[in-house]
Amino acid sequence: MTNGQSFDIIVSYLGERETLREIVPPTNCPTCNSELEFVNDQLFCLNGLCSARSAKRLEHFAKTLKIKGLGPSTIDRLGLEDYDDIYYLSQVEISSLLDSEKLGTKLHTEIQNSKSVNLITLLPAFSIPLIGSSATNKLAKHISSIYEITPEICIEAGLGPKAASNLLTWLENTFFTNGYDKLPFSFTCDKQAEVSLTDTKGTVCISGKLKSYPTKAAAKQVLEKYGFIVKDSLTKDVTILLNESGIASSKTKKAEELGIKIFNNLKHIIEE
Repeated sequence: MTNGQSFDIIVSYLGERETLREIVPPTNCPTCNSELEFVNDQLFCLNGLCSARSAKRLEHFAKTLKIKGLGPSTIDRLGLEDYDDIYYLSQVEISSLLDSEKLGTKLHTEIQNSKSVNLITLLPAFSIPLIGSSATNKLAKHISSIYEITPEICIEAGLGPKAASNLLTWLENTFFTNGYDKLPFSFTCDKQAEVSLTDTKGTVCISGKLKSYPTKAAAKQVLEKYGFIVKDSLTKDVTILLNESGIASSKTKKAEELGIKIFNNLKHIIEE
């Protein structure tokens, strides 16, 4: 075959590819066969009973609450379909389904420990669109319980119209209807006071993983309760760096250069 012939074949092949480029989007969910709907130019299955959606919700829930060992394969093996399924299984049942007493005992302990999370950590775990840690931290300045959330509170907290609508709709149509209010959580948090720059005890930046609290959001809540401002970045107004991991990060090195106080335990910051 000559170079000319090869070129003609390639051009012909590319020409055929051009005619096949039109992509026809799917119309139905491959798991539950429900009709797909466009949301912000993306296709979604909106069937609340779709097993694929349920599995993803449970994965997100377990990840947010830091339930170690409750990944996709374990969720499938345990036959979990909704949040309450996680908490109704006994240690014996989990061990039997996982065919391992050691794994069952460990996972059961992780599940029991997750019951102590506060509302700031819990609410984002429910996969409510636009309701993440930022939105719940705003709410925590105005409420101490999930039952205090109202349209007026959402406005006062500074939630956007769409985020507020998503949250209020979920509370009305899902939280009570699905019995999530019966889950083994307090659904409460310590109401956070607004801290002005003049009243603050200092500005804290958290570096690396924490040992004293399960999440940075939980640590932030405690620090703000005691009058500290918490920032994600090591800006020029930061006065304290919290590094409980013991790893010399770039933030740690920068803090040392700037003469910023470095603590390895959050409690020491509060006690100082």
